[in-house]
Amino acid sequence: MSPLQRYLAVVLLAPPCLGINLTLEAVAQSPAPVSRPAARSPHESADPGRFVDVTQKAGVHFLHWAPHTSRKYLIDTMGSGVALFDCDNDGRLDIYAVNGAPYTDPTPKGFIPQKTAPEYWNRMYHQKADGTFEDITEKSGLKGAGYDMGVSAADYDNDGYEDVFVTGYGGNRLYHNNGDCTFTDVTEKAGVAGGGWSSSATWVDLDNDGLLDLVVDRYVTWDWDDPWCGPSDNRGICHPDNFPPITLLVYHNNGDGTFTEEAAKLGLNKPAKALGISIADYDRDGRIDLFVANDSQPEFLFHQKKDGTFEEVGLESGVSVNEEGKTYAGMGVDFADYNNDGWPDLVITDLANQRYALYENAGDGTFNSSVLSTGFSAMTMLHSGWSVRFLDYDNDGWKDLLIAQGHDLDTIEKSNPNLRYKEPMMLVRNTCKGFVDVSSISGDVFHDAWVGRGMAIGDIDNDGRIDAVVSTNGGPIHILRNETATTNHWITLHLTGHKSNRDGIGAEIKLTTAHGSQWVTATTSSGYLSSSDPRVHFGLGNSSVADRIGIRWPSGILQTLTNVKGDRQIQVDEPAFSGTTARNPTLPVR
Repeated sequence: MSPLQRYLAVVLLAPPCLGINLTLEAVAQSPAPVSRPAARSPHESADPGRFVDVTQKAGVHFLHWAPHTSRKYLIDTMGSGVALFDCDNDGRLDIYAVNGAPYTDPTPKGFIPQKTAPEYWNRMYHQKADGTFEDITEKSGLKGAGYDMGVSAADYDNDGYEDVFVTGYGGNRLYHNNGDCTFTDVTEKAGVAGGGWSSSATWVDLDNDGLLDLVVDRYVTWDWDDPWCGPSDNRGICHPDNFPPITLLVYHNNGDGTFTEEAAKLGLNKPAKALGISIADYDRDGRIDLFVANDSQPEFLFHQKKDGTFEEVGLESGVSVNEEGKTYAGMGVDFADYNNDGWPDLVITDLANQRYALYENAGDGTFNSSVLSTGFSAMTMLHSGWSVRFLDYDNDGWKDLLIAQGHDLDTIEKSNPNLRYKEPMMLVRNTCKGFVDVSSISGDVFHDAWVGRGMAIGDIDNDGRIDAVVSTNGGPIHILRNETATTNHWITLHLTGHKSNRDGIGAEIKLTTAHGSQWVTATTSSGYLSSSDPRVHFGLGNSSVADRIGIRWPSGILQTLTNVKGDRQIQVDEPAFSGTTARNPTLPVR
């Protein structure tokens, strides 16, 4: 059975998803995919999704520096991340790409790499009115300093401009936005340098005081002392079991430009091997919770208690291990309601032969593994995933999945000929009854093999379709423009908090049309090492109007918008009191 026939079989045999308009368009034959069936008959002209790599056309030329040494240091293979945010409030998303730094082979213990030349700089790309990008790295002040890993962007001081936090090995950096795409390094004043090996980070208002706090994953305790791992003739990257865990860093925003580290005070200091982090109020109690993806130890679900501290409840909630009771190499994570029942679900990526994890929220504080019932198991068994996001790529009202892939071992094909170090991206369509891998019929980018790592999503060209930027280890970044042919409608909300944090991070939005409801938690957290567009996007299917949009702001204020026209961006300001707003201005699409 061909990829298209499998896709149509699931769609046609499943009960219909209301409100879907999917337009099929002809596409040129693509080269054979890596580790996916290549045969396609001439009548297979349908393309459920279409993403196009426009990196060169957009004028972006970036190369990630990752020394792949003979010592096979763990850090060789782990970087890096990417961010999408608007650095000057011109209505266009800009790109920030994180880079590494040089080190020797071998490297002495205690060495902290530094960016000694322009080829090691992180890069800031500003989007121009014509959709191309200009490199403003030197002007911006965002070159970075050391071997950087991840990035998280948000407006931590509520001045209306997105700030940038960069994680890395040996220390982290906080850059304050001056309002014109230039940034000032305020790390020392803020007190957020940290130490050790930091990976992903997320901005979130943990105590709902209107100020964004900062949660920083750290990976392992590590200092260039990797043993020989693998056979004598095929040294490889060591398993994380060879290195001790390390605690998270949790910084409380003091409101004066400084932060206080409070991981122990808040109960968030459990030793971890943390790579991914995501936020949601999974039990709908009005308090934000955290999920931490751990590499080869139990995953962490931190539930916030009434007193503002956290308890780790992964085991009793059913998300600490897989359905076989085994740990896995948790790397990327997203926390979103994929089945439109009002309860946030979980997806976690891992390594080949483990199957990506998918958990459906049962609505009672527990989760059930849905990796088998949704068809997700078979399609992910032989793949290694990193950054992952739920997104509605065809605007049909159901959250699909986009996954950056590639193994961590550059020697994997010697020991496992059926696996690949470089892998194509994966696009998974939500049929409302399960998931279908539509990668092989969704464009050439899903046949190109990369060492995928980070990924940020957002509407780069403001056309109502969600695009993506993907980072690769030792390679370029890729700007993937969503050109999916569809007549479905959409709406994008630009939230501005006043009593809540200005980005509205942590707000829960419920959108209802004639066909049902969807829920989204506002966040910039993005899978693995990355940071996404803070705007909130909904596909509306064939409904041109959202009958009702309900927003529960982090402050507790409830806001309702009614009869909101689709196919546009909406500016939504948090009101002073709970109530109903009937009309809203639109943000012009530039």
